[in-house]
Amino acid sequence: MAGTEPAPVTLVMGDEELLAERAVRAVVEAARAAGAGAEVHDLVGGKVGQGELTQLTSPSLFGDRSVVVIRSAQDLPKEVIAEVVAYAGRPSEDTVLVLSHPGGVKGKALVDGLKKAKAHVVTVSKVTKAGERLDFIRGEFKRAGRSIAPDAAQALLDAVGNDLRELAAACSQLMFDTEDKTVGAAAVARYHKGRAEVTGFNVADAAIEGRLAEALEQLRWALGTGVAPVLLVSALAGGLRSVAKVGGAPRNLRGGQLASHLGMPPWKIDRVKRQLNGWGPEGLSRAIQAIADADEQVKGGGADPAYALEHAVQVIVASRMGR
Repeated sequence: MAGTEPAPVTLVMGDEELLAERAVRAVVEAARAAGAGAEVHDLVGGKVGQGELTQLTSPSLFGDRSVVVIRSAQDLPKEVIAEVVAYAGRPSEDTVLVLSHPGGVKGKALVDGLKKAKAHVVTVSKVTKAGERLDFIRGEFKRAGRSIAPDAAQALLDAVGNDLRELAAACSQLMFDTEDKTVGAAAVARYHKGRAEVTGFNVADAAIEGRLAEALEQLRWALGTGVAPVLLVSALAGGLRSVAKVGGAPRNLRGGQLASHLGMPPWKIDRVKRQLNGWGPEGLSRAIQAIADADEQVKGGGADPAYALEHAVQVIVASRMGR
């Protein structure tokens, strides 16, 4: 979408978080490309007040363009939903509005209203099959002007797992570490040795379940066998996101309904439910902040990624019981 004129109002629908975020980013980048210097207002649905959209979309005296992003649009208050739908019927020429909605029944009035107003809808499909994940891996390399051999793509999927964020990070790290136009299985084996025995998920599970000694031992082993710190941060973040999603799910949903609502397989939901013991909102907030800090450190903000990861693991375990 970058390089083309975006629609005045775009609704991104789907709960595949990484792909939804990329779709939103594409709209923002297209708006910026079409109008240099466009100001971006990034909002969260539950915190948007009545009248705020009207204020942000009012014409500028200087004719400047603006972009308004509303994430988690399903959490918008009813009065703000009415305001958004009314705006979508007569959008401003100087503003690009993009909303992200995970699907489901919550906020359905917003979705129906935007569709009726002829807003542009981008649907993000959930990646559930191994073949789709392999396509995702190949797409990551293609976007960067590179390619990956079929057996290498399969080896990478086997080593890293199904989480798209972790797969994207692994692809990025692999391209950074190699120079070949086509990455082969030997490169995957070289940079991901030991992943079958100790993965970021093992480290995350041990930390989230409060097993500090085991989490630190596996973390050090993973780092010692060449697992990239960014992959470990991604796994820890993914584990905490799962805890937050399952912990915040409606209590009246069970079985397949709950799995559909969360976009998670039943076996994973059962495992996360067992991990929920000991976690409260405040502790989870502290743990997520610790991971955000660690992410900044391993991506260049600090001198010692290993120390940043160990500290994050310690904070996660300490936060589990609200300490």
